[in-house]
Amino acid sequence: METRNIFQNISPIDHRYSLSEKTLFDALARWLSEEASIGACVKAEIALIIAHLRIREEKDLSPERRAGLYQAGESVHPAEVYAEEEKTRHNIRALVNVLKKKVPPEIAPLVHLGATSVDILDSSLAWRMKNCCREVVLPALWRLEKLLCDFTGQEAATFQVGRTHGQHAVPITVGFAMAEYVSRLGKSILEIDRLSGGLRGKLAGAVGAYNATSILVRDPEELERLYLAELGLEASEHSTQLVEPEYLLRLLVEYNTAFGIIANLADDLRNLQRTEIAELRENFTPEQVGSSTMPQKRNPWNSEHVKSLWKAFMPRVLTFFMDQISEHQRDLSNSASQRFIADYVSGFCLAISRITGVIASLSADREKCLANLRRGIPGGVLAEPAYILLAKSGESAAHEIIRKVTLRAEKEGISFAAALAAEPEILAKIGEQLAAIGAVPKTDPAGAAKIWFENPEHYCGLAVKKARELAEKYRQLIPGPE
Repeated sequence: METRNIFQNISPIDHRYSLSEKTLFDALARWLSEEASIGACVKAEIALIIAHLRIREEKDLSPERRAGLYQAGESVHPAEVYAEEEKTRHNIRALVNVLKKKVPPEIAPLVHLGATSVDILDSSLAWRMKNCCREVVLPALWRLEKLLCDFTGQEAATFQVGRTHGQHAVPITVGFAMAEYVSRLGKSILEIDRLSGGLRGKLAGAVGAYNATSILVRDPEELERLYLAELGLEASEHSTQLVEPEYLLRLLVEYNTAFGIIANLADDLRNLQRTEIAELRENFTPEQVGSSTMPQKRNPWNSEHVKSLWKAFMPRVLTFFMDQISEHQRDLSNSASQRFIADYVSGFCLAISRITGVIASLSADREKCLANLRRGIPGGVLAEPAYILLAKSGESAAHEIIRKVTLRAEKEGISFAAALAAEPEILAKIGEQLAAIGAVPKTDPAGAAKIWFENPEHYCGLAVKKARELAEKYRQLIPGPE
């Protein structure tokens, strides 16, 4: 068979990414390539032969006979199937014709016996998607989650300003910000694990009513059970010509959920690397170039790349939903579109790989984080606790009073703590409340309160605790190598 120059391939997955992500590409190709697709259909046909033999002989096959059948199947080459399809104009019939010539003559009548094409196609797709998930997708997600847990724990007490609407809000920590993604992605990984184990197959015939197998064997559902057991699957509760589409749909939608979480993380990381923020930094190798014309540039291109992959592949979930619809017992409207599931899973895995590289080399500039926390109206991020403590003292106009303090600080170019100290009665009330909760000494609470408001990192709530708890929780929940 003629070998195509890799640079003549149309999809970036098959040229650019097959080179830059070779290990991942090879792992995916084992389950998602056309060779893998044909090989999986052959495996399903062999599984059907074995099921027929077990029903007829009422016992397990010998290991030698089973191995011989699979060896015959492995001798089927995709080029042979494609050549035969030029004659039959039918992919599964072409595969059947080729396989019949590979197995012993007495076995040939059992090839595809009682099956319709989709008994093979849907079952083999479920087998591929399950194994691809277990062997490629989940291990990649586990590694990413572990790295996120490590970074979250490492930076649990690294003070950082919290941001809402792109504006400074109140203090948090870098670890707390990352714990959001530990939690969100962790739950999605657990759901992907569960859903991948629930993929189903079928051997129920042209309309799902077991018409053909009912005239072949006494118990068609037992034949189906034996067939699917060979593939490590269970039967769809109800079938038309198709397996109920929701088994695979739910897995793909959960992939998309995880993809969105990863894209959100990438976007946050990209923004925190802005020159004027510079709290986080991706690794930049000595030979790496950030710009073709600006030698000083160190662009957060990996984070941007992840978001770009998400933009390219996220909309494909619409096709997955459209494939949910089929007229009556089956039409062919999912025949072409379903082939592109492989592209989607590949794009998702490429994004996982890229963001994993970012997290593995990510560093926090702790001094810059603290400097940014104290920027703007210095200490202005503590206007919230000032208002809350003042209100707690019984002052009903607390919010308006503190708002005016922030305006004074801004107008006069002084710190929030200094502006607050210019209101001694207000500061005294706040100091008493701080002393009551043990945040400052009871001796000279007003003076201690001024010092407290000069150090915004004091006001972090449960950020450190939550970061450490979530990092440890998901480190324990997520399996895979340390």
